[in-house]
Amino acid sequence: MSQFLDMIEATPSFHPEQPTRLADFVSIADALDYAAKGPTGLNFYSADGAPREVLPYRVLREQAIDLARRLLGAGLEPGERVGLVADSDGDFVRAFFACQYAGLVPAPLPLPAAFGGRQGYIDHLRRMLQSARVSAAFGPAALETWLREAVADLAPKVAGTLKALDGVAPFAGDLPAQDPDGLSYLQFSSGSTRFPLGVAVTQRAFMANARGIARDGSAVRDGDRAVTWLPFFHDMGLVGFLLTPVACQMTVDVLATRDFARRPLLWLRLISRNRGTVSYSPSFGYDLCVRRGETMSTDDLDLSSWRGAGIGGDMIRPTVLARFAERFARHGFRAEAFVPSYGMAEATLALSFMPPDEGARFDVVDSAILETERRAVPARDPRSRTRSFVMCGRMLPGHEIEIRDDSGRKLRDRRVGRIFVRGPSMMAGYFDAPEETARVMSADGWLDTGDLGYLVGEQIVVTGRAKDLIIVNGRNLWPQDVEWSVEAALAQARSGDIAVFSVDGEDDEEVVTLVQCRSSEPATRHALASEVASLLRGRHGLDAKVVLVPPHSLPQTSSGKLSRSRARMMYLAGEFSPQNALADAGAE
Repeated sequence: MSQFLDMIEATPSFHPEQPTRLADFVSIADALDYAAKGPTGLNFYSADGAPREVLPYRVLREQAIDLARRLLGAGLEPGERVGLVADSDGDFVRAFFACQYAGLVPAPLPLPAAFGGRQGYIDHLRRMLQSARVSAAFGPAALETWLREAVADLAPKVAGTLKALDGVAPFAGDLPAQDPDGLSYLQFSSGSTRFPLGVAVTQRAFMANARGIARDGSAVRDGDRAVTWLPFFHDMGLVGFLLTPVACQMTVDVLATRDFARRPLLWLRLISRNRGTVSYSPSFGYDLCVRRGETMSTDDLDLSSWRGAGIGGDMIRPTVLARFAERFARHGFRAEAFVPSYGMAEATLALSFMPPDEGARFDVVDSAILETERRAVPARDPRSRTRSFVMCGRMLPGHEIEIRDDSGRKLRDRRVGRIFVRGPSMMAGYFDAPEETARVMSADGWLDTGDLGYLVGEQIVVTGRAKDLIIVNGRNLWPQDVEWSVEAALAQARSGDIAVFSVDGEDDEEVVTLVQCRSSEPATRHALASEVASLLRGRHGLDAKVVLVPPHSLPQTSSGKLSRSRARMMYLAGEFSPQNALADAGAE
């Protein structure tokens, strides 16, 4: 491609004169100290595919230490929190690692995309900064005014862009010693079911998780090269594609999330041109590439180097994986490269992975038995309704998993229940929220993930969020199943256009289906509502209320996932116009 012709030289993939170490360090700062001895680093790309900044780990270390001394010189003290608006750029990375050297606790903060405007974003940012009790906050120049408004009542010691530290006299003493049991950072949870909480991650917990990712998840080796568009304020982006690569001396090519959203195929072109080997995405990222590949040329792609195509961060859609593998097979992509995984911020990041080169494996179960008995029985009768789940692999070494029923009893294989996990990479707790911590974490370290699932031998299968489960007439329905079937049936529907949840009805739970509609023509809207109602009745046996809502009105978390709980709250608060609703009975 022409946009790559005049590229400046990016950092290399190989470091043959530097032995590969897989996260066997005391701290994140120690990991950067070692990575800085080699030639690898970070490369940031613009929307046209050209490099914006090349940042070798050697240079990052020098700049981070200088910035750490300025942070301490500005009056910040070890242990204080620093809010960092996590743009996909060198400044965020410099500030994050500066906090590590200074003994400060960075708290990555989201960008505005998911918050529906200026004031909504500022209000959200303010609440996050308050909950972390920050003493400083930094962000990109484009958001400096918004950030200053968010911190106006918090009296930080310093706030703005990193230029606010230019005139600060550097601290001249020794930098703080690295404490393996000290906090390394706060990772805000996704906020899919409640306001985000600050997950407190220790240096030891991070290293335990990074070792598991490197050794058992990705099987990292010299020459691996990561490519990412995932945001650094999300655990998969921060831990998976910034911190773990540093702890493994791996080069990373970074594309901003907003640029991926506009030009998803640029992600694949970076993998192709730079011979990327490891890259992850939620289902919707793979789906976007397939859709864009239907209308744009992909003749220049060579994806044969991509050995670890990870997928996680939301419910994994089998049909998306199948379509992606089929669409890009002629470009060298191997279906065996898929690496389904499961994890969450409360476990630092990862809990389980499918082994390398096994690809995605599906468990096809009888839907009727699943819905009425919560048993995942393999489908035998070809005439029965079935449900396909993607297996998410085995737990990382040293970690445990149990599936429990509502009374807390451990369940046998193929019994659906609540997922509990325990291990060395669990969070220290939610920051400054002991009651919330006690609600999900027991004294002996078991974490209630809030997810439902079952085991097949040692394989984990996740079926959905417990809070999202819909129970109607004795049937257990997972809303994503209903959403996916409607999206697949409607030619005009896109991923994320449908939200399904239940509300209290007169006699039983009432199922509500919100559908984003781009037409204002009454006949078209009536036809769409009628079609959705018929689909729900025919395919799922549901008499549901169908409500048409404006485009882009369904709420998302900061990481881009649908927030059904917020959609439900908005519906109950009357934020979706009632004249757009068509009850099933009246939709014919």
